[in-house]
Amino acid sequence: MAGEDTSSADLAPPPLPPLAKAAVGTGFAELEGDLLRGTLAMGVDRWFWGEGVCLLATWRAAEARGSTPPQLVLDYMGRHATRLPVLEHVNNMAPAATAAELLRASGDPGARRLVDACLAWYQDAPEATRASNGALEHWPGGVWADTVYMAGEFLLRAGRALERPELTREAVQQWLAHAEQLQDTSTGLFAHGTNQGTRIDCFWGRANAWIALAGADLLHLAGDDPAIGEVRERLAVQLQTLAALQPDHGVWDVLVDGPIETRGILETSAAAGIGAALLRGSALLEQQLPVADRPLRRAGERAVLGSLAYVDDGRLTRVSAGTVLQLIPFGYSVIRDDRVQPWGQGLALEAIAAWNETTAPSSSAPEPEEHS
Repeated sequence: MAGEDTSSADLAPPPLPPLAKAAVGTGFAELEGDLLRGTLAMGVDRWFWGEGVCLLATWRAAEARGSTPPQLVLDYMGRHATRLPVLEHVNNMAPAATAAELLRASGDPGARRLVDACLAWYQDAPEATRASNGALEHWPGGVWADTVYMAGEFLLRAGRALERPELTREAVQQWLAHAEQLQDTSTGLFAHGTNQGTRIDCFWGRANAWIALAGADLLHLAGDDPAIGEVRERLAVQLQTLAALQPDHGVWDVLVDGPIETRGILETSAAAGIGAALLRGSALLEQQLPVADRPLRRAGERAVLGSLAYVDDGRLTRVSAGTVLQLIPFGYSVIRDDRVQPWGQGLALEAIAAWNETTAPSSSAPEPEEHS
């Protein structure tokens, strides 16, 4: 195409070499502790989506080690349960996924109030608009991949905590409704979103991470749903394509299919999230293959080792800021990536959690320190 603007891509710094697998040792325990301290220093206070990603990842990382619920989660939920948060957007659903996990683990009444409030918003709020096929819109007139994680993880986990299988079914149906709107049938990749019913074919990395993470969790936690076979098929094609497009250093460009405008502009949070989804997906989709012959597993390891090479002083670097739907690829080349972001911290912790969930544990692994 004539007129492609490579002015941002031309200035992209070179990739770092991935961490050595042999150096991982005891399941990234030291690095996990550094990330927890960096996350606490950043502050986890608002009832919003970035904080929600951090909370669920922190919970899952502790669960993967067999540890008790993290104090970060207990303190956060206790603060917000005393005065329920203002709910006005789908992104406000994200922290409630961890509230549902706390409710399921302990029956905490404050967590129950938070879960009930978010369910009421999802079901009845005028801001919770739906597309023609029932997909919850991120904004009126726009279906975004982000929503499947922000609301879908909550629905899935609330269904388990409340023993309401209709909520689990709703999580599956939302994933499929979003896939109907956003998945490219030729590659299996997911576009970031739609604009007034038209899919914008920018295959943003973090969009693919959100979808893949939610899809892998559905396979694991909603495996007896009648529609789960379609989730499995769609997710498998997406993950296979992502693995085929992955560079040797493990970290995809901000647009994973590599258009020239964003070539070389890496996005580490997407790689961490996709890596976690590949590891979990491999455990469910490749269990019949020998461990040494699992392409999704190998791609997941490359993504985790590649993305975690960018942790500096407890903070994942080269994480793009909150990104609204862009209409052309160049739009994704100018999103700032020079500051710590809560979703970057959370997705890095998701990568570590998935590694530990799917890798034989070490009995000598130290407990990460989460206090500042």
